[in-house]
Amino acid sequence: MGAVYLERRDLHLKAEGDALVLYVRGKREGTLPIRPMERLVVVGNVTLEAAVLHRLARHGVSLLLLWGRRPRFSARLQGRLHRNGALRVEQYRLSLQEDFRLAFSRSLVLRKLGAMRDLLSEVLSLRTDLTSTLRRALLRIEEGRGKAEGAQSVESLRGHEGAASAAYFEALSRLFPAGLSFRGRNRRPPKDPVNAMLSLCYTLLHWEMVREIELAGLDPYIGFYHDFDYGRESLACDLVEPWRPEVDRLVWRLFTEEGFSKRHFRKEGEAFYLKKEGRSMLWPLYEGWAKERRPLWREEVRGLVRTLMAGQDPLSAGEERDLGEERWPFGAGDRAGEGPAEGPCEVDR
Repeated sequence: MGAVYLERRDLHLKAEGDALVLYVRGKREGTLPIRPMERLVVVGNVTLEAAVLHRLARHGVSLLLLWGRRPRFSARLQGRLHRNGALRVEQYRLSLQEDFRLAFSRSLVLRKLGAMRDLLSEVLSLRTDLTSTLRRALLRIEEGRGKAEGAQSVESLRGHEGAASAAYFEALSRLFPAGLSFRGRNRRPPKDPVNAMLSLCYTLLHWEMVREIELAGLDPYIGFYHDFDYGRESLACDLVEPWRPEVDRLVWRLFTEEGFSKRHFRKEGEAFYLKKEGRSMLWPLYEGWAKERRPLWREEVRGLVRTLMAGQDPLSAGEERDLGEERWPFGAGDRAGEGPAEGPCEVDR
């Protein structure tokens, strides 16, 4: 079953044995078995009894609560977590070692820029009308990759990533219909439908990573590429980075193949947000996309655990994956993109 998304007014959840029972205005509407469930996403004013929370925690089902018409992150519940305190001690120790941080961050950035390159290269054969724009962006991304390989500090690495990302989004904006008014990445608030969809999907991916990190026994707040910032899950922000272009690819497909358009969004001031009808369309599409990738995210986090506990250099530890010129020993993963790593992470709260 994977994930279940519930967004319905007047919905009341009760527990019966190892199942959730759904009531609407006092009438029983159906049941959901808990055992095959990994995560439950509840949007809006849904009532949950305490027994439901106990059952979810006992079976290790993650609960994510999103609130409001945007919707924004409100709260989450996770059952018993990994008990290996020594792992977190090692994570904290290595988070203060510049050599480890730089090697880890370089691997992330090279994967991310490589994924940007792959997406634009794929589009190049489809949009001959954008040949010069795409080739120009690809050249700047390759320049960024070269500079990133030789970066001597995390700060300079962020600068090279930022320059490449700017070129990438300039080209990416040309792929969407003009009526969507997508001119590049913006957020807080998102000023067009594409940015609204990107923000929501980045947020969902962020909480996927937080879940895997916590289950593995790591501290989601202590990262290596993203600096420590009060209240931010910096390690989740780190691990999301190489997957951003994959989210961009998903959002591009949503608008070009799955029927999303401006009518699925509402405008409040200068901000755009996905309407409930649009969210109902998005949940199964996102779930189908995420279900294929969750084993890769899980293995990526586990690979990082192995690297930390081995106390090894991230460019030599563990089993290496063939990802072109860069080397990545932390597990699986292919694509992602965007955002200066020292600033706020891409997650709506």
